[in-house]
Amino acid sequence: MKSRDIPVILIFLLLIAFFSIPVSRKAYESAYKTLPVLVTFIKFAVMATGGEMVAQRFSTGRYLNRGFGILPKMIIWGLLGISIYWAFVIFSNGAPVLLPHFNKTTELASRILTAFIISFSMNISFAPMMMLTHHLTDMHIASNKGRFPLKNFAVLPLLTQIDWQKMWGFVIKKTIPMFWIPAHTVTFLLPEQFRTIFAAGLSAVLGILLGAVKAKDNLS
Repeated sequence: MKSRDIPVILIFLLLIAFFSIPVSRKAYESAYKTLPVLVTFIKFAVMATGGEMVAQRFSTGRYLNRGFGILPKMIIWGLLGISIYWAFVIFSNGAPVLLPHFNKTTELASRILTAFIISFSMNISFAPMMMLTHHLTDMHIASNKGRFPLKNFAVLPLLTQIDWQKMWGFVIKKTIPMFWIPAHTVTFLLPEQFRTIFAAGLSAVLGILLGAVKAKDNLS
């Protein structure tokens, strides 16, 4: 650990403390109940972007490299977070209708099966498009040296530059069934006010894990 890692560790500990202390946790719950979209935007902007920075620390040794584009990434992650919030609302209310006989099982089995079908249906329909959108925006930021000029955001040229073997063969084909479906099953077992913050944390954790794997491959 180096001195540059100390602020990150302190922020992580402060987050744990924030949600462990009843007063601050209740303040968060109240803010989420009043302004769920805004709170979700902030959570994803901070936590998911932070995860990317930690992942970059593993792979390159620095939290911020030239062209990273922290502000555009925070805005993009915030907007993606809002889309995830909407998806959570839509699928958590609609997906259980697909299997209406859950009430014939025990309460625990019903909760787990319901959480699984919500996670499964969301991740096989909404998640691939969201992941593709995130990848395209990341490519645009990288190609513009950390900026996101809207007028130059051309989707078709970016689609031709995607490494589809990695995008399909790993990001969609492997992370969705092996990580996101199980992880979001846990997400939908949580109280509603903690689902998006858990999802933002999952995005950060996955980014960190992938960064660690990339760093290990670079050393091999």
